[in-house]
Amino acid sequence: MKTPDTDTQSNTIRVWDPLIRLFHWSLVAAMLAAWLTSTWRNDTHQWIGLAIGVLVSIRVIWGFVGSKYARFVQFIRSPLVCLKYLYSILIASEKRYIGHNPAGALMIAALLISISATIITGYSMTTDRFFGDDAMQQAHSICAYCVILLALFHVCGVALASHRHKENLVASMITGKKRRPEAEDVA
Repeated sequence: MKTPDTDTQSNTIRVWDPLIRLFHWSLVAAMLAAWLTSTWRNDTHQWIGLAIGVLVSIRVIWGFVGSKYARFVQFIRSPLVCLKYLYSILIASEKRYIGHNPAGALMIAALLISISATIITGYSMTTDRFFGDDAMQQAHSICAYCVILLALFHVCGVALASHRHKENLVASMITGKKRRPEAEDVA
C-alpha cells in the first residue's frame, strides 16, 4: 500500500518535510549573507541576524510540533548513544539512520546553541548597556567563528555519511527523499 511518505516507483521514502528543507537552505543563505556583511557599516547585518533569529525560532518550535523526522524526540539521543556512534564512525561500522544519526543530532544541537549565542551577543551590542563594548564584540566574533567551524564539520560529516552509506544526503535535503530503510538501518 502506498502512503504519502513512500514512492514505490523510485524506492524512496519522504524524510525531510518542506519546512525543514526550506529552513535548512534559508539558514545556509542567511548565514553566508551575515558573514559577507559582517564588516558593513549599515543595518544590513543586523536585519540578517534578525532573520536568522526568526528561522532558528521556527525550527525550535518545529522540533516539538513538526513531522516525524523533524521532531527532537525522534533524533536526540543520550550521551552514551552519541559516544558509541562516534566510536562506530572511527571504526567504520556506523549504522545508517533514516532521520538524523546521533552525530547529526549533536551537530544540530551545537549549531542551534552557537547560532543562538551569536544572535544574542549581536543583539546585545545594539543595546545601551553593550553598545561599543569590546568584550561583547569579541564574544560575538567568537560565537560566529564557532558557527563557521561547526558548519565545516557538518559538511564533512555529511560527505562522510554520504560516502559510507552510498547516499547523496545533499540531494535528500533538496528533494526530501532518502532510500527506503533496509533491515539493518535505524528508522
